[in-house]
Amino acid sequence: MSDQLIKALAYDDQIRIFVVDATQTVSQAQIYHDTWHTATAALGRSLVATLLLAANLKGEDKLGVQIKGSGPLGMLVTDGNSQGEVRGYVNNPHVALELNSEGKLDVAAAVGLPGLLQVRRNIAGGDPFTGQVSLISGELGEDFTYYMAVSEQTPSAFGLSVLINPDEKVLSAGGFMIQVLPGASEETVDELEKRIASLGKLSDLIDQSQGLSYLLEKLVGEGNYRVIATQQVAYSCPCSKDSFTESMTVISPSEIMEMIKEDHGAEVCCHFCNKKYFFNEEDLKQILERQAE
Repeated sequence: MSDQLIKALAYDDQIRIFVVDATQTVSQAQIYHDTWHTATAALGRSLVATLLLAANLKGEDKLGVQIKGSGPLGMLVTDGNSQGEVRGYVNNPHVALELNSEGKLDVAAAVGLPGLLQVRRNIAGGDPFTGQVSLISGELGEDFTYYMAVSEQTPSAFGLSVLINPDEKVLSAGGFMIQVLPGASEETVDELEKRIASLGKLSDLIDQSQGLSYLLEKLVGEGNYRVIATQQVAYSCPCSKDSFTESMTVISPSEIMEMIKEDHGAEVCCHFCNKKYFFNEEDLKQILERQAE
């Protein structure tokens, strides 16, 4: 069963809600990057949040997220598009901290405060928009909630969860984003806040055997929502040798000549999927010719 995202409206269309099961998506990221459990949890939460944010995109729109804290993870980078495709990486994938005081993976310590959360939206046919806020907890769910309120002036609530086995296997990953639409009543907002507060362990609600409708019902109540769209989501990296050829044209000719003379070629590695591409001497000479045009 593939990963899925559901878009719905609730409380007589006063609330927009997105729920996602990204278990296989985060599992693929863990395999690509050989992340250890705390790094897997942090990268996984960022991938889930990126999928949720990207659910509002249309057509060729894209968005990118950068999280830079002061902890051992370094920078977290993710990006996603309107087709439900997401990818990401973390500077230091081999981070495995002791559990926190609540017996949970210590994502906050791995991310570290102070830090920044930046979201860049690339809207087809329009100017890119970049919003940035300081990290307030490092747990990421609260940080994305804060970002939406401050930078995009959209009252929202995020729930992000990644459950990992002792053998580093991802057991479940997913979450929700709830947005309060203009005109929503105070009673609706109050009831929603109470439901979120009493939700319990999110990882228990993200279970493919029960389906995402179970999480939706726990969030807003049975029969209190209408699904407007469903979407398959997946980890996807569209890198290619051609795309890296383009990026290498900005390298100075003297550096490329050095690659030819000293190394007789060059190897580049994609940050997002760790796929390697080799450029032999002839490839590099063709890049030099392009630069001279």
